[in-house]
Amino acid sequence: MSASNYLENKVLDHVLGSSAYTQPSALYVALSTGSFADDNSGTELTGNGYTRKVVTFGTASSGSISSNSNVEFDTATGSWGSIGFFGIYDASSSGNLLYHGAFSSAKTIETGDVLKIASGSLTVSLD
Repeated sequence: MSASNYLENKVLDHVLGSSAYTQPSALYVALSTGSFADDNSGTELTGNGYTRKVVTFGTASSGSISSNSNVEFDTATGSWGSIGFFGIYDASSSGNLLYHGAFSSAKTIETGDVLKIASGSLTVSLD
């Protein structure tokens, strides 16, 4: 998983003392059929019952942190396509991309399907 340009700048400013960064009140998982990029380019899903969902994380250890709850999206009311990518945002819509990555395998979501991300499946690490 990669950090966005936005978050990299905020962390540098915060840690090195030029300005404080306020922790987001909630984090949301966004989905895409194509990858997001560090500059927040990429195309998030829209329509067919799709909305971002809240994700929570445990405590960091050894330079990484993992989600600590299941994330379940609403039932698709139309085809979402082959979902292979995700982003973590600081708002339920719009907002700032914080991290982005690819699932280990894509999953095609059709009408009536529900995409679920198991607890522990999203891991952020600092290299």
